[in-house]
Amino acid sequence: MTKRNSALNIANIPQINYYTYLIKWLVLALIIGACIGSVTAFFLTSLDWATNWRENHLWIIALLPIGGLAIGLMYHYWGETVVKGNNQLLEEFHSPKKIIPLRMAPLVLLGTIITHFFGGSAGREGTAVQMGGAIADQFTKLFKLKNRDRKIILIMGISAGFAAVFGTPLAGAIFALEVLVLGRVRYEAILPSFLVAVIANYVCELWNVSHTHYAIPTIPEMDIPNLFWTITAGILFGLVALLFSKTTHTFGNLFKNTISYPPLRPFIGGIFIALIVWGLGTTKYIGLGVPTIVDAFNGELPQYDFIIKLLLTAFTLGAGFKGGEVTPLFFIGATLGNALFFFVPLPIALLAGMGFVAVFSGATNTPIACTFMGIELFGVESGLYIGIACMVAYLFSGHTGIYSSQIIGSPKHLLYGRTKGKHLNQL
Repeated sequence: MTKRNSALNIANIPQINYYTYLIKWLVLALIIGACIGSVTAFFLTSLDWATNWRENHLWIIALLPIGGLAIGLMYHYWGETVVKGNNQLLEEFHSPKKIIPLRMAPLVLLGTIITHFFGGSAGREGTAVQMGGAIADQFTKLFKLKNRDRKIILIMGISAGFAAVFGTPLAGAIFALEVLVLGRVRYEAILPSFLVAVIANYVCELWNVSHTHYAIPTIPEMDIPNLFWTITAGILFGLVALLFSKTTHTFGNLFKNTISYPPLRPFIGGIFIALIVWGLGTTKYIGLGVPTIVDAFNGELPQYDFIIKLLLTAFTLGAGFKGGEVTPLFFIGATLGNALFFFVPLPIALLAGMGFVAVFSGATNTPIACTFMGIELFGVESGLYIGIACMVAYLFSGHTGIYSSQIIGSPKHLLYGRTKGKHLNQL
């Protein structure tokens, strides 16, 4: 056998190609993960500072309209090309046009800090995901990657941002794969998504950024009565997820249809939010609401907590403030689960944990990612309850969600008619 034939035979060995593929995406994952993990660590540290400063100087909430105007002007003059946020990432994945402007990262970071500093009700995952997607997409141009590789790069950006901001690499990797097309998973991106999620989370932790820990001390045996109650709770979680999605879109359309000048929308919205917070006499419903989420696992809370947070968050985001929906969804789900304790005979911490991820599942249409998130946060012992609640909530939230640019790859059921290939905002 000649040397040339030997070389050809070696090149045709599949494992050689697999090894090359692995090295390629591992190198990219190291670079992207390090960048996004570091930026997310800075974001979380800044967010903690803004939250603590606000809670120690509550008078700043009166200036929320000024903060809203600043966000509105900032996006009106410098952010028109990135104003769609998470939906823009989804649209670029489905219909690639141009590299996502890097300005998306600093704009959404600053906008989110301003929102929390002055007292808006919003989350943080949207910020991390948008920063991750914008930063990762720059490497498409830098390394002159093909469109097929660019799609994987966008998935990696979403994965890294989500994993680092919540400290859940498994959920982050699966979320990025699952969120793009309802009912479909991009298997060709599994390895890069998992690699970058682990690296971004590790780098974030290297910066001494900690994440909130939750505990479910008692997990009853899964029997027929408990299965019934889990399904019942899942239905309610899904309906509340549906309500949140519809309410957020309704407020958004209301502001767009009634206020033609975009910077005035968060300004006017900020006036109403500040007055509402003053009328409520508490700050538990603004910001991330993490202390209340933790309390939901430990004792009974007012049964109306979830609906106030739902309305205030939907109004905040609809008015044009920046942040995300997921942490407020955690609040809504955990406090709803806490409220269900009054008639559902399951441990209060388990109900709070189920609601924590199930409402998120219904609102984002990512039941598998949410199940893994529940296992990562609460332990594998709660997996059956978490999984069933997430799947049922996913079904009962219908063909809607907080990301209107999601494409339906496979309908949730066969009773809805022809939905394949449609955007959620087309239904």
